[in-house]
Amino acid sequence: MEIVYVYTKKRNEFGRQCNFSDRSAELHVDILPDPSLAVNFIERDPCDVPIQCTQEMSEHEVNTERFESDTRGINHVEGGWPKDVNPHEMEQTIRFRKKVEKDENYISTVMQLGNNMEHCIKQNNAIDIYREYFEEEEVVEESEVQPSAKTINVFRDPNEVKRTASSLSWHPDGSRKLAVAYSSLEFQKVSKDMSLNSYIWDIENPNKPEMTLKPVSPLVCLEYNPKDCHILVGGSYNGQIAYWDTRKGSQPVEMSTIEHSHRDPVYRVIWLQSKTGTDTFSASTDGQVLWWDIRKMSEPTERLILDPNKKGNLDNALGAISLEFETTMPTKFMVGTEQGLVVSCNRKAKTPAEKIVCMYSGHHGPIYALQRNPFFPKNFLTVADWTARIWSEDIKESSIMWTKYHTAYLSDGSWSPVRPSVFFTIKMDGTLDVWDFLFKQNDPTLSVKVCDEALNSLRVQDNGHFLACGSQLGTVTLLEISSGLCTLQKNEKALATAMFERETKREKILEARHREMRLKERSRSEQSKEEDTKEGDGEESPEELITRIEKDFYEIVEAELKKRDKGEEKKAIIELPLESDI
Repeated sequence: MEIVYVYTKKRNEFGRQCNFSDRSAELHVDILPDPSLAVNFIERDPCDVPIQCTQEMSEHEVNTERFESDTRGINHVEGGWPKDVNPHEMEQTIRFRKKVEKDENYISTVMQLGNNMEHCIKQNNAIDIYREYFEEEEVVEESEVQPSAKTINVFRDPNEVKRTASSLSWHPDGSRKLAVAYSSLEFQKVSKDMSLNSYIWDIENPNKPEMTLKPVSPLVCLEYNPKDCHILVGGSYNGQIAYWDTRKGSQPVEMSTIEHSHRDPVYRVIWLQSKTGTDTFSASTDGQVLWWDIRKMSEPTERLILDPNKKGNLDNALGAISLEFETTMPTKFMVGTEQGLVVSCNRKAKTPAEKIVCMYSGHHGPIYALQRNPFFPKNFLTVADWTARIWSEDIKESSIMWTKYHTAYLSDGSWSPVRPSVFFTIKMDGTLDVWDFLFKQNDPTLSVKVCDEALNSLRVQDNGHFLACGSQLGTVTLLEISSGLCTLQKNEKALATAMFERETKREKILEARHREMRLKERSRSEQSKEEDTKEGDGEESPEELITRIEKDFYEIVEAELKKRDKGEEKKAIIELPLESDI
């Protein structure tokens, strides 16, 4: 039986590649079984069948190609001019405009576009797109949803020699990018193979950094400009300040000079609220706070030495390791030091001594995080040693609230930008703790094991929904917080205000009690001193004392001799009659 199937092809398709496509199966030939053919088969006897006692397994491999996205942009200044017209020459542009305005096609086009524009303007006037139609609607409490955090992405240091992710900064416009500063903070651990670069990551593409920043020294801190999202300022390990413009490439646009920079690593840099948007200030462990204008970085515009004695002596200065600046308080700023003190400063004071207003003491180690509550600026958070503490500006003796002492060292912390009662802390054991003091004061509301190595830096996105944690090995983990932890609850502001006021009042009462006890103790010590001075006024001189003691000694001796003489006389009187009787 011969089976034949004819494939036909047009003459004009000869030599063209085969284009295969999916289609349903077609039945061309059906061969029915023939019983007569069974005679030709010979059965095997005996029949050997091998059997495997192990489970049969099949191995499959799939290697998918990694998709790498590349973002490109263009900076459009002014276009639409012919080649022979220079847009910077006023006369040429005016002449060209007059020529175009006389064209009939131009007039008809403008009239047509004008009708469309008028329609859009009428729509905007009819509907106010900025009006809030549901202001009075109550916020639905999502107390039923358990607090949680899930990992969205992980960004790893692309270099072989891993470094610490020492600082994080979210892009101010949309927060789709994250700038990470990488540096080795361990003493004398820098190797020749260690890279100096820091990176800007797209949070949706963890495979490759979007941009590389190339400093002359590893960056310890990095901060986006809130007014211009293309500009970043960074503090280096060698004490220099540099700024980048992402439109101009990976190299820094300008840097501070070595002789006018910090002498130690710059641990914190913050942008100031100014009209130009070019003012910033930095803090370092050399004990200085320096103000800069990025338009002229040859030397700082202002300098403050953190001398607790207010004498401006750099040898006695406290090493600064964290900074806090609130835009609603433009003259005030706070500095967290290596010695566990928070220094409150006034920038507008006339003399350096008046610039240091007061100090808050309560920690045993360096203050790694210092931040005011975004809803209640009078209350601020500090993270150091094994605790996180909440302070009130009015009380300098003690914090009003604090967490328990943890077994692991705390390395950073931050308030939630959307909930006044929530703050975050990270620890050296790789754990992230989320605290809600309205819900629970003694223990964190949520504790997440982010990674196995120590966490070093923390930054919360402006909408409070995403949170980034940087580790000691350069791994940045992006976490998504559950909606309950980033949604303002009903009456939360009022409850947080009441709790802050109650704790502040309690600490004030305790402080007044301690002050009263100290005054009593001081008055007692003064009274005892007065009594001692009175006794001291009646005392004799050493010479007078010696003569008086000698006189007393001789008087006692004479009295003893007289007693002895009297005793001998009595004995003689008694013995004489006895002898006469005999």
